[in-house]
Amino acid sequence: KDMATGNEQKVSITASTNLTDEDIDKAVKDAEAHAAEDKKKKDEIEARNEAESLMYNCQKTVDELGDKISGEEKAKATAEIENVKKALEGSDIDKIKEATEKLKQAFYAMSEKLYAQANPNGAAGAGANAGAGAGPQTDANGNVYNADYKVEDDKKDENK
Repeated sequence: KDMATGNEQKVSITASTNLTDEDIDKAVKDAEAHAAEDKKKKDEIEARNEAESLMYNCQKTVDELGDKISGEEKAKATAEIENVKKALEGSDIDKIKEATEKLKQAFYAMSEKLYAQANPNGAAGAGANAGAGAGPQTDANGNVYNADYKVEDDKKDENK
């Protein structure tokens, strides 16, 4: 309220709906009737998104690391990318998924070879020490020490 003029401003928010119960029921039934169509459309969109994402990542890898990839691997990846592009031009979800799966296999094979080239002896020893940090700690003599402890709150006297 403004003291000088005496004017007062108010904002009131009210929830009002113009839908009757019949309209709401109709909308719910309509949504249930089209659930199968919606699921099919969702599956198609997800398949397209996965295909486009994988295609982009594979193309980027081929472009950036093409000199480290054999000509055969590069040609196979490029051919699979083209197959995915052709599948995406149509609307057959199964063809898109099939082409995506083939590209995925080619991409993984290419990536595996790239990692093997980058670290030739690291791939074999990576799994050997995977669980070394788990469990109780040992000292230099091989003795295992487990400790129980209790946390005491230093600030509990300050609240009184």
